[in-house]
Amino acid sequence: MIDGVDLSTAFLDVCVRVSLALLSISLLLIVIRIVRGPTLPDRVVALDMLVAVGIGFIAAIGVHTDYYLYIDIAIALGLVGFLATVAFARFVLNRGMAGDATVMAEIRESELRRESGQ
Repeated sequence: MIDGVDLSTAFLDVCVRVSLALLSISLLLIVIRIVRGPTLPDRVVALDMLVAVGIGFIAAIGVHTDYYLYIDIAIALGLVGFLATVAFARFVLNRGMAGDATVMAEIRESELRRESGQ
């Protein structure tokens, strides 16, 4: 007969393994989005999601190993990721204000798609 402690330990182990598998799949999809783009803001959002998935990996491994210092590391990574997202957003904004030809072409293409209903 299985007691409550063994059952909860087994359930936690299964949950951590499932979460690691799902995080691995999402990591693969995010890398594909970073490579394929098609625009700079798409890549910035994908990099932000990459930080979030990294935080998930760190937290899941911390729970799996019972070494909870990893949770503090994940919190610090979240703060750094937030600052990086703000910096990327300012970069994209300033690049658009500078009239960069690539950004202006992306804006025109986006406006044409919006007008055509895509």
